[in-house]
Amino acid sequence: MPHGLLLLNLGTPDAPTPSAVRRYLREFLGDPRVLDMNPVGRALLLNLVILPTRPAKSAHAYRQVWDPERGSPLLYHSRDLAAAVAAKLGPAWHVELAMRYGNPSITSALDAFTRAQVDRIVVLPLFPQYATSSTGTAIARVMEVAQRGWNVPALDVVPAFFDDPAFLDAFAAIGRASLDEHAPDHVLFSFHGIPVRQVEKSDVTGAHCLKSAACCDTLANPHCYRAQSFYTARELARRLDLAPDRYSISFQSRLGRIPWIEPYTDRVIDELAREGVRRLVVMCPAFVADCLETIEEIGMRAREQFLAAGGEELVLAPSLNATPLWVEAVCAIAERHTPRKLLPIASAS
Repeated sequence: MPHGLLLLNLGTPDAPTPSAVRRYLREFLGDPRVLDMNPVGRALLLNLVILPTRPAKSAHAYRQVWDPERGSPLLYHSRDLAAAVAAKLGPAWHVELAMRYGNPSITSALDAFTRAQVDRIVVLPLFPQYATSSTGTAIARVMEVAQRGWNVPALDVVPAFFDDPAFLDAFAAIGRASLDEHAPDHVLFSFHGIPVRQVEKSDVTGAHCLKSAACCDTLANPHCYRAQSFYTARELARRLDLAPDRYSISFQSRLGRIPWIEPYTDRVIDELAREGVRRLVVMCPAFVADCLETIEEIGMRAREQFLAAGGEELVLAPSLNATPLWVEAVCAIAERHTPRKLLPIASAS
């Protein structure tokens, strides 16, 4: 039987239209691991505040990045990755791609494994840093769907790979190319944000996360998304030979009025321009595939903001997508999580 590899990403609408975006947002923001609040409050917020207005705005943003032939960047980059990984791993592996929300679905991927008679699956959530609203919900959904079948497959879940040397080397190689080409004054590592309360809930001790300005200098809470992000940024800066005053760390994509982890990317961009930074390269190491949050939010809107604040050039460094080093890294991770064959038991003499 072949080994199974399930590559998991977050998801994307089926089309850049308000109706398709509304379906996607209803599934995404209806998840209690994403909007972790009272069910009644979540339903009211979703149906009375978000869904009446946000789909049209988001559909406009998606149209800015949508490829007429290939569709959503997140989807086609993820498909390219899955195809390249499958080709490199060879016939001993069966590779499937699934999205936590939307298509291709986790159900369809697990059905494909069943048809291929795969009974042991390496599950690789494509989120470098752990957050319950991304990694956690994707894993939970795989387990929920998997247990419906009569024959429940063995699942080997790959943990967050924020510190994996191959991942870091692949991202640093892309960053180095952007730095060599554009010679920036400064580099900004922008990660997706999450609400403060979700970081605090990840700290089972309640005594460490966000209790001091230096709390993310270590990984005292192994599930802290912010600390893992800081670790990734520090390691990338080291690989890129960036002195501490030549890079910053920030968090983007916040939603609503509740506190999100700081510093905020949009505010940091203005501050850097005021401080005299003229050429800025932005790397987004929370995303392994270019998507709305990288191409539109950073490459378009953040660029306009930086120029308006007095900067001269903001360049978005590409994500990993299906670059050869990243394909090799994914294959290495998969093979590392494949059970070794048991050695024969020596007979008693």
